[in-house]
Amino acid sequence: MIIERSQQFKKSYKGLPAEIRERVAKTLLLFAEDPHYPSLGNKRMEGAGNICELRVTQNYRITYEKIPGGIFLRRVGTHDILRHP
Repeated sequence: MIIERSQQFKKSYKGLPAEIRERVAKTLLLFAEDPHYPSLGNKRMEGAGNICELRVTQNYRITYEKIPGGIFLRRVGTHDILRHP
């Protein structure tokens, strides 16, 4: 699976606490193995076109779009990022 990252994702990722960066990495590995794994909370965002979200923790999320052969990571951060995916 191809995983591409936006500049916004890269910038936000660097600013995350180390513990959350580790959880993001584990979330993406799990997603690559099984995108429908229940704890990921993988779902299409209502009213946001083709943008989907993944649950990292109770308060942190990843937003992404599907691309041919993989995903394009848009943003990562607290639940607030879902207002502007």
